[in-house]
Amino acid sequence: MLQDIRSNIQGTAAKIIIGLIVISFSIFGIESILLGGGSNSVAEVNGEAISPQEVQQVVQTRQRQLLQMMGDNIDPSLLDDQRLQAEAIQSLIQQRVLIQAAQGEKMVVPEPVLGEIIASMPQFQINGQFSPEAYRSVLASNGYSPAMFKQSLANDLLVNQLRSGIAGSDFVTPGEMALSARFNAEQRDLRYLIIPMDEYLVDDSVSEGDVAAYYEAQADEFMTAESVDVTYLELTPEAFFVPVSEDDLQAEYELAIQDYQYATERRVSHILFEPRDGESDEDLNARVAVVQTALAAGEAFEELAKVHSDDIGSASFGGDLGYTTGDAFPEAMEEAIEVLEVDVVSEAIETEAGLHLVKVTEVREGSAPALAEMREQLERQVQERQAAGELVSAVERLRDLSFNAEDLAGPAGTMELELQQRDGITRDTSDELFSNALVQAALYSDDVLQGGHNSEVIELSGDHYVVLRIRQHNTPERLPLESVAAEIESRIALERAREGVSSAAQSALEKLRAGEGVEAVATAAGYEWQVELGAGRSSLSVPRSVLNRAFRLPTPAAGESEFDFVIDAAGDALVFEVAKVTPGELAVMPEAARNGLRRQLGVEHSRLLDIEHLSALQSRADIDVL
Repeated sequence: MLQDIRSNIQGTAAKIIIGLIVISFSIFGIESILLGGGSNSVAEVNGEAISPQEVQQVVQTRQRQLLQMMGDNIDPSLLDDQRLQAEAIQSLIQQRVLIQAAQGEKMVVPEPVLGEIIASMPQFQINGQFSPEAYRSVLASNGYSPAMFKQSLANDLLVNQLRSGIAGSDFVTPGEMALSARFNAEQRDLRYLIIPMDEYLVDDSVSEGDVAAYYEAQADEFMTAESVDVTYLELTPEAFFVPVSEDDLQAEYELAIQDYQYATERRVSHILFEPRDGESDEDLNARVAVVQTALAAGEAFEELAKVHSDDIGSASFGGDLGYTTGDAFPEAMEEAIEVLEVDVVSEAIETEAGLHLVKVTEVREGSAPALAEMREQLERQVQERQAAGELVSAVERLRDLSFNAEDLAGPAGTMELELQQRDGITRDTSDELFSNALVQAALYSDDVLQGGHNSEVIELSGDHYVVLRIRQHNTPERLPLESVAAEIESRIALERAREGVSSAAQSALEKLRAGEGVEAVATAAGYEWQVELGAGRSSLSVPRSVLNRAFRLPTPAAGESEFDFVIDAAGDALVFEVAKVTPGELAVMPEAARNGLRRQLGVEHSRLLDIEHLSALQSRADIDVL
């Protein structure tokens, strides 16, 4: 459709389509298209709604996690809202079912406990101490308000409490321990010989004819990578930087030295009284009066804050809120803080959060650096601010010019931008710009790659934009034989070596099954051999590849053996014999091993119980996905 509109942007059909869209907006409102109608919940669990906002919060959290794990090279499809919304809804349904079950068991998370946990979280601490500023900053950067975070944390703790209770009600029986010990502590007597691959790696056995035949048979493996040659335009603030006058620089400096980093800072503590459900103003004021009386009697502000403050984040630290330069707290608080003397407690101050008793515990006078020290930083600040408006306008102009342009030369000339080129951009390039997931998605989209159009103007960051066009699509081509002959020769030699090792291992295996001993077979062929009596599943003296396979073989009949071979990561063949199997006994296991086995079984039981418990709760719940 986009291609059709581009081709007929001035046509009657496009105007009719746009007209219909405008009419839809005017009659039904834009919300009818963007938001839809109906219920304001996406699911209900036993009549309790799950809101779209909750789902979006989970989706955004998951997107941030994926971006942190994979960075700019992430597949954009993994961030698709629709895909993540389905997962988020199921996650929220499961959580809601578990929360309701916990509440049904009268489980709670006390406010003081919640406050202590929040205060102890390292991400909210500076120099080992809880910082209200860090608390608010970290939450804001992750899309949470303090209330949302407290509720989310309380829900998680409630669910963990329920799961711990269920897991704690289970136990491992002696019979289960004995049965598990029989297999976990089992020992096997092993003999094995090693057939090294090096004996079969003979490069001069590969002829030119072999190489040519391999090249023809595996033609698809010797192709150049698909790539594109690109022209592109970039927009960054630097393109609009102009010299800064001394007057502007001086004005910026004067503003900077008033900034919180240099202004006078006051360290503040408070005791918060939040209105409680059903509590009258008189009752609220009475609670404040109790604390004021205690202060007048000489009791410590810090101790009273720990007992009476409803701010769980600061109560554990005697009400300490950290420093403010006049803009950290609500206006009413800041006005009182500015005139308070050190260690004097204010009258009750009313804000949206409730009533506060505030005390200034320290004042730090700030001192600004000289203009010369800040010149470079201030110049850039002014330039970035002055360029911001021009950048926004330029981006919009570039969008208009590039949308319908035959190439990027026209927009580049009109806007006096440098038309840049880059050749050989593959799908897995490591180039900083072209490895970006958004750029890759645009380059290899049907509209740009096949349709031959300019890409949209892509926002790489808040101040970095790029628009691209493909000059040439370089489809995969067959590499010349001479450029890959050495690689083919090595491949053939390696394949023949593997075949030789495997054949030799099979021959040795047949001899062992015919009754020859491992020592005899190894000695006759000149192979190294080893014996390990009573090897356990975690034995360090036997190659892991042998152990993994040996403990999967059936127990041999009395007086007989089981045989097999494996090829390890280095290509060597290990042919082995399982001569005897001794079941494990719980009574002879070391105490540490018994404790480890008990923990292992406990974890497995807990996992199964958790799965079955959640399944049972969901089967009994009334769940509607709307």
